[in-house]
Amino acid sequence: MSISALPVSRVPGSRDAPVLRWGIMGPGWIAERFTESVQAHTDQVIVAVGSRSLSRSKAFADAFDVPAAYGSYAELAAAPDVDIVYVCTPHNFHHQAAVLALDAGKHVLVEKPIGLNAAQARDIAQRAEAASVFAAEAMWSFFLPKFDVIRQILDAGTLGTVTTIFAEYGEHFDRSHRIFDPALAGGPLLDLGTYPMALVTEVLGLPEQLRAMGQPHESGVNAQLSAIMQFAGGAQAVVNTHVHNFTPTSATIVGSEATLTIDGPFNMPGGFEVRFPDGPRLRHEEPAGGHFEGLHYEAAAVARAVAAGQTQAWQRTLAASIRTLDVADEIRRQLGVVFPGEETLADAETARL
Repeated sequence: MSISALPVSRVPGSRDAPVLRWGIMGPGWIAERFTESVQAHTDQVIVAVGSRSLSRSKAFADAFDVPAAYGSYAELAAAPDVDIVYVCTPHNFHHQAAVLALDAGKHVLVEKPIGLNAAQARDIAQRAEAASVFAAEAMWSFFLPKFDVIRQILDAGTLGTVTTIFAEYGEHFDRSHRIFDPALAGGPLLDLGTYPMALVTEVLGLPEQLRAMGQPHESGVNAQLSAIMQFAGGAQAVVNTHVHNFTPTSATIVGSEATLTIDGPFNMPGGFEVRFPDGPRLRHEEPAGGHFEGLHYEAAAVARAVAAGQTQAWQRTLAASIRTLDVADEIRRQLGVVFPGEETLADAETARL
């Protein structure tokens, strides 16, 4: 049965969030986008930046008017005026950097993926729980206003029984990009594929069956992969990700009562449509945007959670992050993709499906 109107977003204004003092661990591209968004749209204060290179830290601090610059991650983690550390180092160092901050008693927001594998994600979750501090994966899409509306639609059963999800993300990169570097856990799976996998596992949970296919790249990383999954009750999902060229980055959730199609790129601010088989189509309109327009929502949500004494973000729980990496690990196991520091995927406690 169709409905006459979609829910409205419950996401508060980002400037209304309690203020935290943030430290940036790893002054790269995403750190720049995060800082720009947070400084423009919130009252959060970025008080420090840390890098393995003091000159890089100082350059970042000068560019964004950040008071303190440190030449090591350890110094940033120990800084007394930092409440929370945003970990945005290369993938290989997410776990190590997060542990450094957690051991210093700091809250952490870890850029996606929260670790190279589910074992690292579990370790971060256990350490955060033991220290009674906040930890979350910076899967920014789930903090956007449109995803709050989508969550309400799913929770209300408007789509009926979800039967199928299609989600993909392909992008073009210059050959010099780190995504082609095997030493930096390159390939599209963790950079791009995390988004389709996160959507699927958020809606359907862990699959009961998974079949993956991969295509190698001359650089030694994976160039493209596709996976089909089946879940309890018979629902299926298909995901694809690659580094060949740009795609619409589309996502569709099919239910027995209605179909929800998210405008591409589905992981960024924008609209979506719910279509019912008897004719009606309902649109959620949201201005299309990118990181500048969207990253501030996760910062504000995290600040609210920390101020309320919560140790996780309900929009992206640690259990949800672990589920996504469980799927990524199984895909890699089937394709024989091993990242630096992993002797085997079994050693990484990843063959769980």
